[in-house]
Amino acid sequence: MASSTTLSSCSEIPMDKETREEIVASDKKRKSSGEKLFITDDEEASSSHSQILNSPTGKKSSPMREDSVPEEDRGGDTSDGSALSCVKKCDDEEKVTEEDERLNLELTRAFDDISVATTGSEEDKLWNGNNISNLEKSENDDVLHRTMENVLGSGGSLNTSMISEEEGLDGGINAIWKGQKRHVFILSESGKPIFSRHGNEEKLVTLFGVMQALVSFVQDSGDSIRSIRMGGTIVVFFLKAPLILVCVSNLGESVAQIQTQLMYVYNQIVSVLTLKQLLQIFEKRRNYDLRRLLSGSERLLYNLCNLVESDPSFILGAVRCLPLATSVRDTISTTISQTLSKLKQDVVFAILLANNQLVSLVRMKKCFMHPMDLHIIINFIDASESFKTAEIWSPLCLPRFDATGFVHAHVSYLSDECQACLVLLTVNRDSFHALSEAKHRIVERLKRHNCLEAIIASMNNNWPTMSFVNVPEVRHFLYKNRSIAQFMAPALEAPYINGSSSLPDLNSTTGNENSFQNLSISSISSSSTCAGGTGAPHYLPPDLSEELQRLYSKYYRIHSRLHDRSRPVSLIYWVDDTENWLGWLTSTFELYVTFEPLVKKSAAINAINKLRKWVKKEEDRIFIMNSPTF
Repeated sequence: MASSTTLSSCSEIPMDKETREEIVASDKKRKSSGEKLFITDDEEASSSHSQILNSPTGKKSSPMREDSVPEEDRGGDTSDGSALSCVKKCDDEEKVTEEDERLNLELTRAFDDISVATTGSEEDKLWNGNNISNLEKSENDDVLHRTMENVLGSGGSLNTSMISEEEGLDGGINAIWKGQKRHVFILSESGKPIFSRHGNEEKLVTLFGVMQALVSFVQDSGDSIRSIRMGGTIVVFFLKAPLILVCVSNLGESVAQIQTQLMYVYNQIVSVLTLKQLLQIFEKRRNYDLRRLLSGSERLLYNLCNLVESDPSFILGAVRCLPLATSVRDTISTTISQTLSKLKQDVVFAILLANNQLVSLVRMKKCFMHPMDLHIIINFIDASESFKTAEIWSPLCLPRFDATGFVHAHVSYLSDECQACLVLLTVNRDSFHALSEAKHRIVERLKRHNCLEAIIASMNNNWPTMSFVNVPEVRHFLYKNRSIAQFMAPALEAPYINGSSSLPDLNSTTGNENSFQNLSISSISSSSTCAGGTGAPHYLPPDLSEELQRLYSKYYRIHSRLHDRSRPVSLIYWVDDTENWLGWLTSTFELYVTFEPLVKKSAAINAINKLRKWVKKEEDRIFIMNSPTF
């Protein structure tokens, strides 16, 4: 990953009190709304979800009529032609115009306040500092400093000399293991090794012991350890009893972002065991070897570690949707809803995924899915090649839906030609055959309405590209619609991928081939080992180009700065010798833009306005705007 250049400068516009209150009010409004696809408030979600899991006879909405399936030509005017609907439409257009004018004025004023003579922000200095930080109020920094120098070495890389020769780390494997840019370790509070992303945890017992000692050392002083920074390497601790999760990274994320990624890893373990079982195990035996229960599901952890490193959706807390015409998506959702409404099998969610992107999500009334749960489901499918050849019936815990129990997942692909995966989640453990029949009926109806062809075409089409968006000043961007927790990004192009590379498109990810085919992720070799682990599979990290890593690194740093609770900002403009970067946070959207290096201020403002207009124009195709229920 390229380091910051001497020409780099960063300007920030602090978030005023009015903007902050507007964002908070907008978040509260979304949480209280009943017409949302995803939910981000745990307390509101758990109250209704636990009732459904404990009462398998939860009421569902009445079935739709068979003739209500929209035809291909039903995507146009939906007004009833009355004067009332015309007046309402005009009022809505005026509101949109006023909002655009307000945002444009805000953006122009922000750029007027930006000084081109800046030399970098305090955050930039923190990222480049060679110090140990974020040990909350610890009075023992000197001891920890000396300990971490032994673990990381003076240069910030993991010191493999701590691992004895008896533990089997030879010179060649030593160099491979030490050269990894990110390590993830999981251990119990008693120091028992559970998982290592690279290498066999059996050969890293000494290192696990040091990690547990660091946590205990700080806890004995009445404090808790969050992170340690040495050179360009940061060690982040995530304490979630009864487990300790540790990430050692030099990829440039913030502490909060890495902790979010570790939260995903923790939730992946909960999805296999449930939180109730996990707590009961360690209440009875503090030194229990959890690997016994996780045996066979390590592939989920390996794959998840690769996904969080290469997919912005995890950092953004949002879901990417497969671009489809509104009429096609409505037909798919209505077909699923109609078919499942006729069943008495207590289906909670029906999810259709393609290329790790959401095609449709139909839910039971009063049930909402958290984006984190959907990411766990995506990883569950992405890591399992066997799902392509058979219908699978598997228990699965959704930690943000209900961490104490399982739902049962019927997983199958639509056809050999259409590699879209249908996931039906129910609280009834005896519903496999009924859901299998329902799946076949859904596929038949989708074929009849030519929906499979539309899905295949979208999966094979690298849309949208920046040439289609037609904003020449912009190389790449991320846009998150905060009201629906969804985001979009154009297909990757040069210089972030090479023409001969196996990285064709950020949007074009095949469900299970190498765990994100466009990013060459998660290649698996059962014969290769790391850290001397005989027979242990070595899951290779994402093969991201240096330019692509630099792109993501800048996005993540800007995202971290925008969401810094201690010193929030609403707009960041970053200039270096390769690109100009912008981050903009409002109550309705987040925007991250990569500009050409010589773009002028007026051109940047016009480009941002063009991007927003393009997204507004295409939002029905790139986002799922309604929330179908059954």
